[in-house]
Amino acid sequence: MLDTRTNRPDLPAEIARRRTFAIISHPDAGKTTLTEKFLLYGGAIQMAGQVRAKGEARRTRSDFMQMEKDRGISVSASAMSFDFKDFRFNLVDTPGHSDFSEDTYRTLTAVDAAVMVIDGAKGVESQTRKLFEVCRLRDLPILTFCNKMDRESRDTFDIIDEIQENLAIDVTPASWPIGQGRDFVGCYDMFNNRLELMDRADRNKVAESIKINGLDDPKLDEHVPETLVAKLREEVEMARELLPELNPQSVLEGHMTPIWFGSAINSFGVKELMEGIGTYGPEPQPQRAEPRQICPEESKVSGFVFKVQANMDPKHRDRVAFVRLASGHFKRGMKLTHVRSKKPMTVSAPVLFLASDRELAEEAWAGDIIGIPNHGQLRIGDTLTEGETLKVTGIPSFAPELLQQARAGDPMKAKHLEKALMQFAEEGAAKVFKPAFGSGFIVGVVGALQFEVLGSRIELEYGLPVRFEASQFTSARWVQGDKQAVEKFTAANKQHIAHDNDGDVVYLTRMQWDIDRVERDYPDITLTATKEMMV
Repeated sequence: MLDTRTNRPDLPAEIARRRTFAIISHPDAGKTTLTEKFLLYGGAIQMAGQVRAKGEARRTRSDFMQMEKDRGISVSASAMSFDFKDFRFNLVDTPGHSDFSEDTYRTLTAVDAAVMVIDGAKGVESQTRKLFEVCRLRDLPILTFCNKMDRESRDTFDIIDEIQENLAIDVTPASWPIGQGRDFVGCYDMFNNRLELMDRADRNKVAESIKINGLDDPKLDEHVPETLVAKLREEVEMARELLPELNPQSVLEGHMTPIWFGSAINSFGVKELMEGIGTYGPEPQPQRAEPRQICPEESKVSGFVFKVQANMDPKHRDRVAFVRLASGHFKRGMKLTHVRSKKPMTVSAPVLFLASDRELAEEAWAGDIIGIPNHGQLRIGDTLTEGETLKVTGIPSFAPELLQQARAGDPMKAKHLEKALMQFAEEGAAKVFKPAFGSGFIVGVVGALQFEVLGSRIELEYGLPVRFEASQFTSARWVQGDKQAVEKFTAANKQHIAHDNDGDVVYLTRMQWDIDRVERDYPDITLTATKEMMV
């Protein structure tokens, strides 16, 4: 967050009630299940889906790609908007698998807070740590949900200690679990002195909430087994002595995280977490931009593209740009300036998402995420404004770590393959490099699973069998320097040179020695592993 000073004007009520956040976690911590339950409580769906659906049991709403449905994992960030009590939630479910981390990193530039989901048995895992670091770079407030408490899990103090030590953030318990595994009966709400009991029989049922007067209330003994009551009283007393008290300002600055305990698959603890997001989560925040930051209360509309998804609807060759609105009150049919091309664009069919379902958006406010269908004009990093030349900054593009050559199964369809690859490059799903020498394309990704996803999507969406073959190159770096220096460098290193889909010069390397050689022989050339998605 950029500007936490208190002298900023109050936001219009419609903007102030928005909460735009991402869910982050290690794979399999229950993130997509939690998303489903959010939608259930928000009244957006009647029955929550299971990630591993049996036969035709309801499949999850937020996983819409064929591969996601087959494998039970999320490989693409999806956005959802729904109302909960007085709030408007804009939720982005991100892929937890590290092979898709680039999509996740970019998504974190478009949200104001993150909900970190951890598994009660496994604690803080490697991917959680990586994503947390990205949140830390952006000072994003973080709210934590410890999931799967109905399975055998670790001691509550151990989990909290691990978060504090590993992530260097203060943790304050918002709820305290009563029992664990088979004995898990519910939680004690530390902020509101309430007893929340879990209903194991009906997973789509809202848990029962009993108002009590502190831990000495005799009502507690009526509802909780005797063995667990004594332990609960002792643990809560210790927690209040040892752990910091909630400081809402500290949460907003990203120095403290409240933690809720529960079981997403049993719909338990989810409602309390949602209330926590509404109460302690930030309102829409200012966005970093050049030449000045954009504040949400400004009356002029502005927004930026943080993701492009092709072929969300397999019946139409559509491409939807996900736009986070940074300021103003957007209305359907508005003319906005596409800053990169300086051309006006009439946004006549903007959509609001409920995963792959969408509805026409008549209006939207700062903080909302809308989809703009387009035919390739909009790219990741583009800014749309009501005329002012502003460019939102800080949307990264990472150098791929794995490079392979792409070849069409049918040589006659090489042209079609080029078109398909360019679509995926603009979507940010892969980097596509056209070597200066030789034919074909080199495709670069962050993780090996992305090759599988690309291959399966090209076949499904374009009807093109494609094979990926080993490439002599192992990594790619963007070439920066003044024009003459770059031209001299490319002329002398033609066999290593390629261009990405934006036409930028890329140096393909076989080993670290190549990079060291360039740094030694060409002091006026810089090789970078990231490029900002700003054109």
